[in-house]
Amino acid sequence: MTRNKKNGGFTLIELMIVVAIIAVIAAIAIPKLMSARISANENAAIATLRTIAGAQQQLQASSAEDSDADGGGEYGFFGELAGVSLLRQSAAGVPVMAAAGGVLNPPFLATAFGRIVSDGADGVVERQGYYFKIYLPGPRAGGAIPGVAEAPGGGTAAIAGWNSDDTELYWCCYAWPVEAGRTGNRAFFINQEGDVAGTSNIVGSAVRYTAFTSIPAFGAAYQNAPVANTMDQGIGFAAMGFTSNDGNQWTQVGN
Repeated sequence: MTRNKKNGGFTLIELMIVVAIIAVIAAIAIPKLMSARISANENAAIATLRTIAGAQQQLQASSAEDSDADGGGEYGFFGELAGVSLLRQSAAGVPVMAAAGGVLNPPFLATAFGRIVSDGADGVVERQGYYFKIYLPGPRAGGAIPGVAEAPGGGTAAIAGWNSDDTELYWCCYAWPVEAGRTGNRAFFINQEGDVAGTSNIVGSAVRYTAFTSIPAFGAAYQNAPVANTMDQGIGFAAMGFTSNDGNQWTQVGN
């Protein structure tokens, strides 16, 4: 008796067709998924900067840090805002740029912001594909107010000649991608004014910020005239005819 044997496998042509279909779907879907991820990370970075601005306002208004004992509250770094680093206090009424007091309790930022990592020189925080770095005013030099970053271990390091009056007035924070083009494209900036600024940060930008190979200096987004690299300048919005210190075009971010 003759039996008909049925072949249940796929032919080579059928397999090639399936592989080709999968390749086409992947070619369409993967870039869209990457784009959606980048967009989500950028929006999260903007929201985080605004959260940081709110925490700075609370810290300044509370006078929890008042290193010259004049009653004027000062701005702080991530470690202080998150309640993991000691707060600055006065030494017999003399401003001392060094941690001396207790910690903020309750903190004005989530304790996750107290996970400070080193960028090779200063302390930064990583959140959802972005690095965040706060600068406070350092000692004045020739009328300019330079920026001082957080200590690698978090909080404030000792700085000779520091003037706490400026720390009652100024601060800024930058956000840039952990890997430009993959975890985010744009770089962002915010200061005590509360307005978020952004730059495209794409290939061909004057400076492209990414990981720890290219980190925004404190004066990157500020106007470079009449005095360059000082924290009492406005943002260098190109649309308003200003030039930024880093040469990038910074624009106001609406979302």
